[in-house]
Amino acid sequence: MKFDNRVTRMTGVELPIVQAPMGWIARSQLASAVSNAGGLGIIETSSGELDNIRSEIEKMRTLTDKPFGVNIAQAFVRDPDIAQFIIDQGVRFVSTSAGSPERYTEQLKKAGLTVFHVVPNLSSALKAVEYGVDGLIVEGGEGGGFKNPRDVASMVLLPLVRSRVDVPIIAAGGLVDGKSMAAAFALGAEGIQLGTRMVSAAESPVHENWKNAIVNAQETDTVFLNRFQSPGLRALRTEKTSALEKNPEINAMAEFGKPQDLYFGGDMESAIPLTGQVCGRIDTIKPAAQILSEIKEEFFDTLGSMAKQYLAD
Repeated sequence: MKFDNRVTRMTGVELPIVQAPMGWIARSQLASAVSNAGGLGIIETSSGELDNIRSEIEKMRTLTDKPFGVNIAQAFVRDPDIAQFIIDQGVRFVSTSAGSPERYTEQLKKAGLTVFHVVPNLSSALKAVEYGVDGLIVEGGEGGGFKNPRDVASMVLLPLVRSRVDVPIIAAGGLVDGKSMAAAFALGAEGIQLGTRMVSAAESPVHENWKNAIVNAQETDTVFLNRFQSPGLRALRTEKTSALEKNPEINAMAEFGKPQDLYFGGDMESAIPLTGQVCGRIDTIKPAAQILSEIKEEFFDTLGSMAKQYLAD
């Protein structure tokens, strides 16, 4: 069995599975493993370290001959020439997020790139389609990372957006395996994006302390911060994030801390460990190739078993 839909055709990948663009994490070590496994590895720009990003893109070309993309996180990358920077790297797929689709879509598409925009609600989705994006990454509030303070769960958001737009949708938030992928496809998606599952992958560069915290977490072990600020954040429950949760008047971004001490030093209280609710469904650290292979197999097994169970002759 193989996938053949608009996402695979637009991106050239075998599996319509995208690795989320986590700051400092979504670099060549992880992204190349995802691309080599048949998915779409993504290089981040939200760290703002564009010289390092250029180097990471160069490394990608030595580590894989498969398609990969780059994300432009507008709120965190304020370089006015970021789109041209991406174009100059020869990248063919870009996801844009944390800002307006009006800003870069036309420029990127004129250069021949495929552009998907991340949206947290219906109005954002309609706006993105109006500005000509090729597709949408529809992100439910249960996902980890930066969020709209008025979060909407994927079970509600996906079918709502699908009912109003015709462009291909990549679902994000709450996705971890073949069953959840099948559910997302039933709700209108043609691909999925994995964040927390990829943070805990064997090739993820983050410290084992964070990976083990995800593996040991329950489904209730995340907090939603900045409900009355912006941006919202979903993160793993720690002493630091629990304290911020109890003080909603504090903007969590001002107290974010030192991410590299967390990501690579393993100090779980030094910063905010952005993590989705799906941590409660992750119980092992696996290589990216195994994760993607198991998702594919379970996806098609799920479709087949449901057809046998529910479709009458």
